[in-house]
Amino acid sequence: MTLKECYAAMEGDYEEALSRLRSERLMKKFVLKFLDDPSYELLCTSVGAKDGKEAFRAAHTIKGICQNLSLTRLYQSSNVLAEALRAGWNEEARPLIDEVEKDYRQTTEAIRVLKASEDGGNQ
Repeated sequence: MTLKECYAAMEGDYEEALSRLRSERLMKKFVLKFLDDPSYELLCTSVGAKDGKEAFRAAHTIKGICQNLSLTRLYQSSNVLAEALRAGWNEEARPLIDEVEKDYRQTTEAIRVLKASEDGGNQ
């Protein structure tokens, strides 16, 4: 899988990210690092504890990373969730969390396929 194909699978904006980061090598480096970011785990833990402050912080961090990398679909859902949690925990955020989970899985699955194709190409 190419990076451009990965962006298509994630419903991201490859051209926007390339114009911002100016190098496909740099884009790929940061996209692959996304898999190691602990923000999604923090979001899940915080939601389970109904800790609105930490859930907001996690959603806001995910939103920021996705905005910088032009991971459009996940950016949009995490942005809506962050705004819903800005004032603290509320049950109305539940369906928004489900949307972020779906988009996060779509994004990380595409990145894992990219990583596997990279790892396979280096052998």
